[in-house]
Amino acid sequence: MSYLNNIRTFVRVYELGNMSAAARDMRISAAVASSRISQLEDHLKVRLFQRTTRLLNPTEQGKIFYEGAVKILEAVEEAEADISNVTQIPQGTLYVAAPLGLGQRFIAPAVPKFRAAYPLINIRLRLSDRKLDLAAEGLDAAFFLGVPEDSNLKIRKIADCPRLLCASPDYIAKRGTPKSSAELKTDAHDCLNLRFPGAPEFQWTLDGPEGPQRIAVTGPFESDHGEVLTQWALDGHGIVMKPSFEVSEHLNAGRLVPVLENEPPLPIQLACLYMHRRHQDPKVRLFLDFMVDHILAELPTT
Repeated sequence: MSYLNNIRTFVRVYELGNMSAAARDMRISAAVASSRISQLEDHLKVRLFQRTTRLLNPTEQGKIFYEGAVKILEAVEEAEADISNVTQIPQGTLYVAAPLGLGQRFIAPAVPKFRAAYPLINIRLRLSDRKLDLAAEGLDAAFFLGVPEDSNLKIRKIADCPRLLCASPDYIAKRGTPKSSAELKTDAHDCLNLRFPGAPEFQWTLDGPEGPQRIAVTGPFESDHGEVLTQWALDGHGIVMKPSFEVSEHLNAGRLVPVLENEPPLPIQLACLYMHRRHQDPKVRLFLDFMVDHILAELPTT
């Protein structure tokens, strides 16, 4: 097992980019982690990392070995999971994240139902609209809307969700109804943007008469919290772009009204991210299968 532990340590150091962080994640000392990497390098007769006092970067050999090491661990964990499926009931704790609107509408209500079906599995659910680092934050799975930036993660697509632009009747009464997306580029209307620190200038992609067009929009308010944007829209402060399931109740009640229906936003992908190896864990597979079925059953078809 010592060689396998050395490989596991190498993979965590590679993924986290830090010896101490990997050691904490694996609940070992930094000295043990460093020793395991050295043993692995001695065995392979190559240097896997370039080390300085502040930086730890993989060498070309390290990058090559990482790809093979991940496959080795996946194969071992898949074999262990197969045995687990036969010999024991899945148990343990799952750490799951989701955006606020999606999590409140679909994930949180289904967690007690999942726990009732699998009473030995505990769920730790985090709801946040900020971008998450699954490896650094120890997450087993993260639901999301959009296109992820990290290509090292596995994606399980669930659905394409329609979106719309909407505003409150009070806002429309004061500012008028936009006749085309061109008006969103001017001071004629205020757009409410979901934006994170360090994010580039925000653009909305709308499906106009000439096909999808990216529109640079501005407004007096921005937030990294989707529910804040919804509340600002309800309070008459601007036009918001939202998945239809997040604002359907407000639309049905007349608190929000759709705008620019002839130039709607493109649908947004609803999916789940997980680390390559996490899906071999029976409880992760059970949770994802359960939640995907639940979301598809609850997701509005229009």
